[in-house]
Amino acid sequence: MVQSFKVRVLVGQHLFQECRLVHSKSLKEGTVVPSFVTMAEEFKNKVNDLLEAFLQKRPDLFLIDFTISSDHSIKVVLDGDNGVSVNDCIEASRAIEHQLDREVHDFSLEVFSAGATAPLQLPRQYKQHIGRVLKVETAGAKYKGVLTEVNDQMIGLSWKERQPKPVGKGKVTVECSQQINFNEITKAQIEITFKP
Repeated sequence: MVQSFKVRVLVGQHLFQECRLVHSKSLKEGTVVPSFVTMAEEFKNKVNDLLEAFLQKRPDLFLIDFTISSDHSIKVVLDGDNGVSVNDCIEASRAIEHQLDREVHDFSLEVFSAGATAPLQLPRQYKQHIGRVLKVETAGAKYKGVLTEVNDQMIGLSWKERQPKPVGKGKVTVECSQQINFNEITKAQIEITFKP
């Protein structure tokens, strides 16, 4: 027979950890079993399952970041193949929030898009930015150019720069390009430009 007890571990006046104590009379002496399963880990797994279920229904969206702090503040950062709208964020928020019981878990929830100025983190993010100016850093170089191609392994950039003429004085404008593997990129960010 297995019984489960909810316990609170207090340190002074502060709640240190909420746990579920599992006790079994049928276990033999010397049996090694985990005796505590943290409520925080259960909560994170539940939210993660809800988020995965939502993303399966919306294959055009994908997860950039997901965190839950010790005070149950949930932060979800999404991106999409065609960007992320406010309605997409509301839909994701409802898919999570409506399945959680506030009587059991006191939490706050924020769902937002990665944002135009956030660094690109996943290869899937690059495709929607073809034709835009991208700043890319690798371990040995920095590039700034128009994103011209994206595939599963690399990106392609092109730009124009002024270089000295091979013969004589002055400079000439030269078309340059570079292919960069995703595993070489340390930072990539879209450059925001405003047209007059």
